[in-house]
Amino acid sequence: MNTSREKEAISAYFKLLQNKGAKAGMLYKRSLFLDQLAPLLAGKLTDRSSYSQAIDTLIKKTAPDLWHESLNTAREFYPFWMHDIKAIAAFSLQGGFDVQPLEWKPLQTTLKALTSRLKTEKFDVTETRHLMAYSQALKNKGAAKLLLETRVNLAKILLLQLKGAPTTDARVYRTAVDLTAPLFAMDENKQLFLYVIREFYYYWIDNENPASNIVQDALTDE
Repeated sequence: MNTSREKEAISAYFKLLQNKGAKAGMLYKRSLFLDQLAPLLAGKLTDRSSYSQAIDTLIKKTAPDLWHESLNTAREFYPFWMHDIKAIAAFSLQGGFDVQPLEWKPLQTTLKALTSRLKTEKFDVTETRHLMAYSQALKNKGAAKLLLETRVNLAKILLLQLKGAPTTDARVYRTAVDLTAPLFAMDENKQLFLYVIREFYYYWIDNENPASNIVQDALTDE
């Protein structure tokens, strides 16, 4: 099995992290994940589908407390594997490489436990406003009642995971997503969750205008 392409990409990725001040411990943890990922990518077409399949295969074998770090590494490494220089530069300029990871994560749980909490959980004024805005956007785009309820409930599940987060920024949101998505056993349900969190993000950060097109795209894609 020839993994020279992957080794070259890993070397370039680590060089950038080192230039950004990543510490040895972080590089070691990322190397453990990428050493397992490389054989799964060897010989595959360099496209998103092949990459996603490899990540899904590996994450199912990964301990839950390592999900976020593993998925974050996968997200950062992707443009290196694709040899997409422009994407690497853009990602770097936007602060996408996380050399000082957030020291927060939601408590380990199960999808069943989160779903059960939906029946009794109380959401605060800000959370309720975000949910209502998202729900209204779905209504405006013609979402059927069942679709609307399902998507709002998925947004609520993410809000449960975000409770107690120290800040309200993209890193916190991404951490909660990374530790929630693998809880979905069925790929179809996980993909729907990922659609929802992409839609809901703009409401969560109180920037609703960009979401209108995203909501429309997601509704028409189904």
